[in-house]
Amino acid sequence: MYAKEAPWLLSGNCLLEDYEKSVSENKLETTLLAPPFPNPCEKLKELTDSKSGIKMHFNHGTTTLGFKYQGGILVAVDSRATGGSYIGSRRVEKVVVINDYMVGTMAGGAADCTYWERVLSRQCRLYELRNKDRISVAAASKLLANMLYNYKGMGLSLGVMIAGFDKRGPNLFYVDNDGARTAGEVFSVGSGSLYAYGVLDSGYRYDLSDKEAIELGRRAIYHATHRDAASGGFIRVVHINKDGVKLISVDDSNDIHWKLVEEGQGVNQETLSL
Repeated sequence: MYAKEAPWLLSGNCLLEDYEKSVSENKLETTLLAPPFPNPCEKLKELTDSKSGIKMHFNHGTTTLGFKYQGGILVAVDSRATGGSYIGSRRVEKVVVINDYMVGTMAGGAADCTYWERVLSRQCRLYELRNKDRISVAAASKLLANMLYNYKGMGLSLGVMIAGFDKRGPNLFYVDNDGARTAGEVFSVGSGSLYAYGVLDSGYRYDLSDKEAIELGRRAIYHATHRDAASGGFIRVVHINKDGVKLISVDDSNDIHWKLVEEGQGVNQETLSL
């Protein structure tokens, strides 16, 4: 991207004065400084290869889910941010609003997800201003996939869902850091996704009512926070339909657990503090 105007991005010779000069001349719109190696893709592989003697392993943990049903799209996420076994925060907002009818979820590196979904939000707004019409969810997800493909192998970490409502109705896509893009009816992403899928597989159907869909999403994330040590905090539920994006609830997973235990519906009577 912008190789002619800024060849130092490709060479890996990331000099601050070169970057500032390109910015001052308005030649850069959306770029990242490449790692300072002649070939970033190959060098980064060496750093994560066990044979190199350099132990650099990135642990990720989260649980996000989204599914389409007759009332639109339901998105539910946890709020725990971890760095290995260290819990950095329990109040991360993992639903990024792209526009009034579209959201993205965060799974992988928090900085990568936040940055690229903000870039996507800007590009969607520019499309709207140029074309006097909202961008479709399919086009927005393809735009994100194309941007990420340019940085394939350079250490990005994203596994996001792009969910929204457009002229074709509700749409849901999964996009990852290699530029892969998949459309689907039900997705769950993150270290706790297997537990969430277990609940979704047993309770999901297309003709769910709004109340049933909200409860299913909340319960799936709750089970993941209970079983997965890297998931926890607050459970945020978002609904998207023809009227736009609506935040339904933000509930502490601890409160949900003990409420279900009192009703005899909890995972079990003994629990770790989430």
